[in-house]
Amino acid sequence: MKTGEIREAFLAHFESHGHQRVPSSSLVPADDPTLLFTNAGMNQFKDVFLGAETRSYSRAVSAQRCVRAGGKHNDLENVGYTARHHTFFEMLGNFSFGDYFKREAIRFAWDFLTVELGLPREKLWVTVHITDDEAEKIWIEDIGFPAERISRLDEDNFWQMGDTGPCGPSSEVFYDHGEDVPGGPPGSPDDDLDRYIEIWNLVFMQYNRSADGEMAPLPKPSVDTGMGLERIAAILQGVHSNYDIDLFQALIQSAAEMVGTDDLKASSLRVIADHIRSSAFLIIDGVLPGNEGRSYVLRRIMRRAIRHGNKLGADALFFHKLVPSLVAEMGDFYPELREQQTRIEDVIRGEEEQFARTLEQGMVILNEALAEMSGTVIPGDVVFKLYDTFGFPVDLTNDIARERDFSLDMEGYEAAMQAQRERSKEGGAFAVDYNRTLTLDGETLFTGYDESTGSGTVVALLRDGEEVNALTAGDNGIVILDRTPFYGESGGQAGDSGYLRSNGLRLEISDTTKARGHHLHHGKVLEGSIALGDTVECEIDNAIRQKTRLNHSATHLLHAALRYELGDHVAQKGSLVDGQRLRFDFSNPEAMTPEQLRAVEDSVNAQIRANVEVTTQIMSMDEAREAGAMALFGEKYGDEVRVLTMGENGFSVELCGGTHVERTGDIGMFRILSEGGLASGVRRIEAVTGEHALREMRTVDHALGEVCELLRATTDNVRDKVAALRSQNRDLEKELARLKQKLASSAGSDITASAIDVDGVKVLAAAVDGADPGALRGIMDQCKNKLGSGVILLAAVNDDKVALVAGVTKDLTERVRAGDLMREFAGRLGGKGGGRPDMAQGGGTEPALLPAALEAVPAWVAENLKA
Repeated sequence: MKTGEIREAFLAHFESHGHQRVPSSSLVPADDPTLLFTNAGMNQFKDVFLGAETRSYSRAVSAQRCVRAGGKHNDLENVGYTARHHTFFEMLGNFSFGDYFKREAIRFAWDFLTVELGLPREKLWVTVHITDDEAEKIWIEDIGFPAERISRLDEDNFWQMGDTGPCGPSSEVFYDHGEDVPGGPPGSPDDDLDRYIEIWNLVFMQYNRSADGEMAPLPKPSVDTGMGLERIAAILQGVHSNYDIDLFQALIQSAAEMVGTDDLKASSLRVIADHIRSSAFLIIDGVLPGNEGRSYVLRRIMRRAIRHGNKLGADALFFHKLVPSLVAEMGDFYPELREQQTRIEDVIRGEEEQFARTLEQGMVILNEALAEMSGTVIPGDVVFKLYDTFGFPVDLTNDIARERDFSLDMEGYEAAMQAQRERSKEGGAFAVDYNRTLTLDGETLFTGYDESTGSGTVVALLRDGEEVNALTAGDNGIVILDRTPFYGESGGQAGDSGYLRSNGLRLEISDTTKARGHHLHHGKVLEGSIALGDTVECEIDNAIRQKTRLNHSATHLLHAALRYELGDHVAQKGSLVDGQRLRFDFSNPEAMTPEQLRAVEDSVNAQIRANVEVTTQIMSMDEAREAGAMALFGEKYGDEVRVLTMGENGFSVELCGGTHVERTGDIGMFRILSEGGLASGVRRIEAVTGEHALREMRTVDHALGEVCELLRATTDNVRDKVAALRSQNRDLEKELARLKQKLASSAGSDITASAIDVDGVKVLAAAVDGADPGALRGIMDQCKNKLGSGVILLAAVNDDKVALVAGVTKDLTERVRAGDLMREFAGRLGGKGGGRPDMAQGGGTEPALLPAALEAVPAWVAENLKA
């Protein structure tokens, strides 16, 4: 059975026994601060078990998507190196809320495993809690399970929701992979959880534990069960590792193609295949890569996968390209994968691009450290430096170390982390998060609100994260000045670029960032040298600064316009502005209509045309609140703040430390490029201003002009002509469909004469000239009707590719399946396919092999017919 078939068989089985099929809940637990991620099927029923919530049903069944990659349940470091660890997995579960109890739960499990799935009874082993005589008696007397294959365990077979609350014994079912696999049964001294694999856990909640440890019987005992889909799939598909099941093999094959490797057994491919699932489903549920909480866990997962792809030789972005393969494997059961495919790809691509910029630097540091080491333990300060400076999660460093037979000094790492925590509490020190601490008094004085040039004195220099006295030609480093006109990246505004000059020095600044009150100028010495105490002339790239001003100012007008048009629920959730465009993220439950977008764009442009002076005032936070100023998302403010007022009658009043235009008219023009979903309840607008907006308008005008020329239309009537063409196209499509149906009817009548008898079954294998997949399906239906009973494989060659459709009439699907027929012959033609027992579709890439394949169909049917 394929993984999807097992999932559906489980849900259908329990539905047939009165269970309500309940959809998987989000991976982000609702109103449960005790959980980082949903990690079990019972999470969404927690309040039901506690009695705080009631449902319209007392029995439920679900396939719950789960993540264990952070907090108490963290399998991340094991993923890729073991047969059954995953960050993302699906938990099949059936639940009783005060309805049935032990006897029925055990019977349900036994019947599903041995009858529905057909597992050999002699391959199963059972455990019960050491005190649970009742469960053991049910297994022995009701089920007839051999007593010698039941283990009585203590802690492993007792479940509790917390220190207090519902709890109770459990009974686990194990599968024996056979004597070829080392290990002993559960509870034995040589039990290593490899030969005997836990496949199902039946939890019997029958007590309520009080704060003093006493356990009183629950008035309505309940049942919570969980069976890992990937584990049971491995057993049913005859493989020992979860990564060898059909779902993972498809993802592994796709990953291998993306990174360019033929080694399908590589551990790194298993890492990538696992991590694309957790990454995609976390993004679906609103988690985005970041530096805190769930966002940081997602970033760790994604960066680990990317690094393993690089290890296999990937020399380009690849991880986001796996999303279509994941959608193909799981999109039928989880349609949200298909619905959000583009957004998932965009988020992953963005993280790949960001990580690519830091990975190379981090690997240089790590390789240098390894080369200089005399032992096999990587020092804790190196591990910390990689994490804190280059965004290397510790588990990523551990992966690399393990591959080279090194280990990590985790005590040293924790000490370095604690030292940083202590430094962060010291308000007067500036800590550069590298291998050592750099302490500076005061802050950098920013002069860039009023000037684009100026001079400053060098107070610190850094190279490769270390404090140095000088930088010379060719050096990359960081310069810290006592004063600067360079804006440091913050509040969504990109940092300035430009030059530092003095006495033969030419130092190109590529970016400016901020850290604890100081501006860090990142750059390269092109000529000369720079030393501590030098005075340098600062010259920002004013052209880029001016374009950035336009975009930053426009975000404020956009924010106000959105609130005016959509409502006060709109709040900024992030922004990015540079010299090219602006990106603005905001809260809104649904997509904006074209009319709303037009109204917002018009509102912003109206404020630009008003050409009102932009004012800034320094005031206390209390005064700013009284003035109605809005605070920007993610910003930290001191006692005094800059209040920015823009537009007519105080159209926009916000706190902002960025650089802005002098008058709204300086923005020139504002044009929205796109609006789309970013996360649940979060939308994103991208827009341009000034000359970029004008260029965008000209591009649209040019495209419209070309359309008019092609249609021999004017801008006044081009819409009518396009509508007429669309209508004509629909008529032609209907006529084409009618002709295809006619072709299918005649073709079906013509080719059924070539059907042959195979052990009393009519078998038809034929090629149909000029048919596309849709026409083939129609011909298939005609052939079924004509034959009445039979097995059919039809093929058509188009553009050097083979389209295939297989069909089996309902009376024969118990003896032979269309999906099996399709997988076999699509594979022979260099392709793949599958489907239902009565109909399947697929294709191949080797049309030259088609005649031989069709000729082999009767023999295959004869061999695969079941009595």
